[in-house]
Amino acid sequence: MNIINKPFVYKQYGVYCTFIVINIIVFAAQQFLGDALSIHLSIVPALILRGELWTFVTYMFAHGSVSHILFNMIALFVFGKPLEEYMGSIEFLVYYLLTGIFAGIFSFGAYMLTGNLGCQLLGASGALFAVELAYAVFFPNAVIYFWGILPLRAPLMVMFFTSLELFFSVTGLDAGVAHFTHLAGFLFGWLYFLVRFRINPWKRLFSK
Repeated sequence: MNIINKPFVYKQYGVYCTFIVINIIVFAAQQFLGDALSIHLSIVPALILRGELWTFVTYMFAHGSVSHILFNMIALFVFGKPLEEYMGSIEFLVYYLLTGIFAGIFSFGAYMLTGNLGCQLLGASGALFAVELAYAVFFPNAVIYFWGILPLRAPLMVMFFTSLELFFSVTGLDAGVAHFTHLAGFLFGWLYFLVRFRINPWKRLFSK
């Protein structure tokens, strides 16, 4: 077994809870300092070209509105808690940060190709879409109540969200949301399973 596939020591530190606290603290700081802080926590291609590389990490902990952080933190609690308990805290930490960072890098590349150097990307959604994928892979029989009403098995939830993101990406509707970043979260979560766990998510999601 090589170093890429070597399991981490299983520990429980409550990383998901720590992430929630960090997000809340950062959001509170944003309210006090406004754009003076937010702009330098977000992925802004023009600023990254000037050396603000830390934003590939910090953008995941900044949010644009109360509803933005509220929905993301609910998702992090609902999916992150059982996922961390299953994976272990170290694996969860690495998975969350890597998928979020690569989703940010992917988005930066897309913005560069389209010439959107002044756009601003912030929010935990890229990493959270990867978390939702992992939840569905490890708990394929779990039922999620979408908006608290519509019951969906976890794999169907992944298909539903992916279809929505593809639709919005292609049509340009709901243009204020970084749909490509969400799709990138799914993509890099999928690749993490293939490379790190040597698991084909498709087989886990749709084996039954």
